[in-house]
Parts: sequence; structure tokens; C-alpha cells
Amino acid sequence: MSAATTSTLPVAGGKETAREVWRLSRGHRLRLALVGVLGIVSTAVNLIPPVIIGFLVDRVQAGTADVGTVLTVTAAMVLSAVLGAAGTAVTIVLATRVYHTVLAGLREQLVSRAMTLPQHLVERAGTGDLISRTSDDVTAVADAAPAVIPALTVSAFTIVVSLGGLAALEWPYAVAFAVVLPVYVLVMRWYLRIGPRVYGAERAAMSARAQQILESQRGYATVLGLGLAEQRHQTVMTASWGVAVHTLRSRTVMAMLSLRLNLGECLSLATVLVVGFFLIEADASTVGAATAATLIVLRLLDPVNGLLFVVDDLQSALASLNRMIGVATIPDETDEAPATADEGIAVRLHEVAFRYGDGPSVFDNLTLDIPAGERIAVVGASGAGKTTLAAVIAGVHLPVAGTVAQPGRTALITQETHVFAGTVRDNLTLAAPGATDDDIGAALDATGAAGLVALLPDGLDTMIGTGGHPLTDAQAQQLALARLLLADPELAILDEATAEAGSTHAGLLDRAAEAALHGRTGLVIAHRLSQAATCDRIVVMEHGRIIETGTHDELVAAGGVYGGLWSAWEAGRTMNDKAGRTGS
Repeated sequence: MSAATTSTLPVAGGKETAREVWRLSRGHRLRLALVGVLGIVSTAVNLIPPVIIGFLVDRVQAGTADVGTVLTVTAAMVLSAVLGAAGTAVTIVLATRVYHTVLAGLREQLVSRAMTLPQHLVERAGTGDLISRTSDDVTAVADAAPAVIPALTVSAFTIVVSLGGLAALEWPYAVAFAVVLPVYVLVMRWYLRIGPRVYGAERAAMSARAQQILESQRGYATVLGLGLAEQRHQTVMTASWGVAVHTLRSRTVMAMLSLRLNLGECLSLATVLVVGFFLIEADASTVGAATAATLIVLRLLDPVNGLLFVVDDLQSALASLNRMIGVATIPDETDEAPATADEGIAVRLHEVAFRYGDGPSVFDNLTLDIPAGERIAVVGASGAGKTTLAAVIAGVHLPVAGTVAQPGRTALITQETHVFAGTVRDNLTLAAPGATDDDIGAALDATGAAGLVALLPDGLDTMIGTGGHPLTDAQAQQLALARLLLADPELAILDEATAEAGSTHAGLLDRAAEAALHGRTGLVIAHRLSQAATCDRIVVMEHGRIIETGTHDELVAAGGVYGGLWSAWEAGRTMNDKAGRTGS
């Protein structure tokens, strides 16, 4: 199932994650090879002290140890400790550097893809899931480095080299430890069977909690207005308790892992000691060799346990890594060839159906053609499907049936205009990075916003948005319309883009909207019928159906639904005018 049709953002599988990490490691593979060489050498050096101690034990037992022997052994142990520590440190530093470099590349890819995800995909999955992946999951993967990288790097080399060292002493010691290794394998298999599922569920619960908190915060005014505070409180509490339950399960799994690791330690030491005892009894080994073997196993237990112990952190990090790569590798739908309409037709909807999730259909079998260069208005009562129609044409929502053909460059402006944190120039050039100040000035003049910018303390360099100079709703909409002009799309869709201006600025924004639509195909979801009356054609919607279409004069003369709406609109304006004159 493609990402675009699922109800949640995709999660990458193990093979897909491995392929992507390998791709991101391109350019660092020589350094990885150096890490391997240094790891093997430093681990071999770290095995020198147990062997030297075994040698000293045999010399003491034989009565041939003297001061020179002790000093030589001590110097060799100090030198091996220094070299081993230095080699291990360099190995860890190099491995960590590669790790963080690859992670930085993945983080950039993740954020870049998250910023360009289709809106319909984000809405279906919930913004909480996306935010969790770009924050909590990134943090989980980054925080795993200090524990996981040293453990993986050192433990892997230590296990392999130590087994070789045991075999070099006497092969039965290596066999003795190898016999116990299946216990660790069983522990690992048990953990890998349970751990990923537990940690994946914990991450999903965190996403659900983030979604509920975001919804409550964004709809704060609505929640208070409808008296839903207690309901939302309970919803957030339920989601938070879900996180607590899953976190408790993950900690229980970690405790059970510790118990199994302790059992492995006891079996490992006991087996090697028993084998050493029988070898010494049979004169097949010396006390020194048995001592060295025991010390090697003791030295080996820490990396083995460390490796299995950080599997706890590793599984959590892998669960987050899979979620990150699941978003970073979502195919770009813009690469798919768009449907094309006939020559002269800018937009063509053919038997289009749409519904939100599993809800009822907003419209079925809706067919509409918009000729190139035509400006049409869509009117109708609330709930008629106007905004959904605009979103489907803009590509924000994908139809569940039928086809939608539209130009390659489409811009949609809604009544919820966002002002980005930055300068006025930054806000405008988001749509056209190469725009000059002359281009910006022309767009501002056309939309009537030049006077607004002239009044700002630093002109185009004035900081606006969060923490910056405040703008009114009308001023924000003017900037959005100027941004549309700079983007120069083939199709411009205004979804009640001037509805929040109020009557004071209605005329100003209507003129700005006309300037933004001039010379291009336009679709206007009209809040004011005076705006609809200036369009080339008017489409009237009711319950998801197009019930009337024609010019303003044709529809008024027909005396249908639009004619009734226009009469009511005219009567309302007349009453307001009389009230205004009486007040004056």
C-alpha cells in the first residue's frame, strides 16, 4: 500500500532502513574500514594483560619468578593498557563521527521531505505523528550514540578476538565458552521478538499523545467555547496513560533481559572453570593458562553483556530510525505524470468523488470544466462542499474516484493566512526566491500593499511573524496575495481568502484579489457575492452537487437559488447603508 493511501505515515522495514543507511554512508566507507582495522588491533592488545598474568602465575608456581620478571610483566601490562585504551578511544571517536555525519544527512533529508509532504497525507496521519518523528524520534536516535556506538564497536571486535585468544591458549577453553554462546543467542532472540514490538508501540503511543495535545492547543478557543475542556482533558489523560503503560512494558522487558544476562554470566564462568579444572587434572593445561582463560572470559563478559544491554537502547533507536526513514523516503508524488485536460481547458474534473476518511461522501460524480483564463466563483451555503472542491482541485486532497486534471503550477490561498517569522522580504520571496526588489514592489503595488510596507519601521526588512511587528488580518492577506503574484501560477485558487478582512477592508482586498487573478485562470470560493458578481462564471453548489452555473446576469435573471441569494445580499447591503446614514 502506498504512503498516500494509508491512514498513518509509513514505517520503513529493516532492509529498507539498512539500504538507506548504507546509501547515506557513501563517502565514509574508507573511514569505516579504518574503524574495523583499529578495532581488531586495539582488542588484540587488550588481551595481552590476561595472557601475561597467566604467564606470571606459571612462573610463580614453578618458582622461577624474580623481580625482573615482575617488572617486565608490569611494564608490558601498562603499555598494553595504554595502547589498548588509545586504540579503543580512536575507534569509538571515528565510529561516532561517521554515525553522527550519517545521522545529520538523514535528519536533513527527513526535515526536507517533511516540509514538502502532501497535505492530504499529513492530515490523514495527524500532525502529531509527523512532529513526533521530526523531534522525539530524532532525539532518540541521537541520544543512543553515546551508549550504543561504543558498545557495538568494542563488543563486536572483543567477542571475535577473544574467542581466537581462548583457542590460542587451549582449544577446549574456546569450545567451553562457545557452548554457552547459544544461551546469549536465545536471550537475543527472545528480546528481538518482544523488544521491537514493545518499543514500536511506545513510539506510536507518544505520537498519539502529541496529536491529542496539539489538537487541544490549536482548538483552544473552540474547546472553551463549546465547553469541551473536560472532554479534551480526559482524552489527553487517556493518551498520556497509554504512553505510561507502554513505557512500563518496555522497562519490564529490560528487567527480564538483565535477569537472563546474569544467568549467562554464571554459566560462562562455571563452564570455563570446570573445563580448566579437568584440563589441569589431565596435565593438558597449566594453572596460568586456566587463569588467563578465566580472565579473558571475565573481560569478555562485559562487552557481551554491554552489547546485549544496549540492545535495549538499540531497539528503541531502531524503532525511531525506521520511523524517520519511513518519512524521509516517501516517494514524491510530483514525480508522477499529472492528468492533462484538453487544449484550452485549464481544469477538468470528471465524475470526481471525495470523502473524509470513512465518513459520508462530500460529493459524488462531480464534473466541471474551467477553460484556461476563465475566472469562476463557487458559492453556496456552508457545508455545500466548496472548500473541499477547492482543496481537491489544488491537489491538497486526492479524490476517491474520478480524475482531476489541472495545470502544473497551482497556488491556493485560504482565509487562514500564515505570516512566517522573518522579514517582509522573506515572506514574499518564499514564493519566488529569485525575485528582485523591483518585482516585489510591483506585486505590492498591484495588491495595494505598498502603502502598508512604507509604514513599517524597516520597510521590506521589518521582522514580522512570531516575535516581530504585528500585522492585521487584512495586512496578512495582502501579503499573501502579493506572494501569489510573485509565484505567478497558471491557476490561482482563493478559498474565502478575503473573508476575515471585515467590511472596512473588503473593497481593498477585493481589488487586491482581482489583481492577483488578472491574466490567469482563477477559482474563487466567494464569501461576498459582490466578489462573485465580478467573475466570468458562477457555480452554485448545494449538498455536494452543482445545481446552477452561468454568468451573474444569467443566474439573477433565472430567479433560481443564486437569484435568491443575490436578492438577500442586496437587501442586506441596503439595510446597512440606511443604518450607516442614520448613524451619521
